[in-house]
Amino acid sequence: MKNILVPVDFSIQAKYAAKVASDIAKLTNSKIFLLHMLELPTGVVDPSSYGNSNNAPTALLFLKRAYEKFEKFKKLPFFDGIEVEDSVQFHKAYEGIIDESKKQNIDLIVMGSKGTSGLEEMLVGSNTEKIVRNSDIPVLVIKREVQNFKIENIVFASNFEQKSKVAFQKILNFTSLFNAKLHLLKINTIHNFETTKDSSDAIRSFINEFDLGDYTLNIYNDISVEIGVLNFANVIDADIIILNTSGRRGLAHLFTSSISEDLANHAKLPVITFKI
Repeated sequence: MKNILVPVDFSIQAKYAAKVASDIAKLTNSKIFLLHMLELPTGVVDPSSYGNSNNAPTALLFLKRAYEKFEKFKKLPFFDGIEVEDSVQFHKAYEGIIDESKKQNIDLIVMGSKGTSGLEEMLVGSNTEKIVRNSDIPVLVIKREVQNFKIENIVFASNFEQKSKVAFQKILNFTSLFNAKLHLLKINTIHNFETTKDSSDAIRSFINEFDLGDYTLNIYNDISVEIGVLNFANVIDADIIILNTSGRRGLAHLFTSSISEDLANHAKLPVITFKI
């Protein structure tokens, strides 16, 4: 891992994400790219495209203020000793983040989220959900402040279908950075029941080509896949949850449609997604 992208809207969640990105950058000797997508008021245009527009001075004022905020943001103490580059662009947030990740050969996107209840809700938002769903690059979503981003226990929740193998080596490469224990997890529900033997056989068939290092194999029963993932993560005191996503379907292949919006469980852990 060499390059980490952190989209910044100067919210507290963006600060949380930047702090985690800094911890990873120090561990991997990576460079951090900070990106702010500047949304201009209606009628104000990008001066780089319309230099002769009467609104160009107004756009330049917004640009100047954004860079002033970046100068203050980059002075946060957790950036000490890290190479940081900032950029302000006139672009829609989702398209701009995806384009920048390709332009800078980004290895990991770290995003803050205001997510509410549940695991799927955490990854749903006007921009976060689109990026999680469409990015070919792993996306790490941070919801709350993490004092010391130290990973010792990782939950990889999956249905362990063969098509998910495409991204599994990338997942192992990520987990190896932290020398952490990987907990393979398959959730059984009353609506999608499978015997313990069948579930165990499916997981073992999935992993037989890979060198996993320190890991555990787990079949967990719960009322839904989402609640099961969250409850299991809580039981083992996990530091992060890893999921696969599959393009336009997002996380739908992992979660059932009957997930309640009134979940008492809240997804507070960092969640990282890898596209199949």
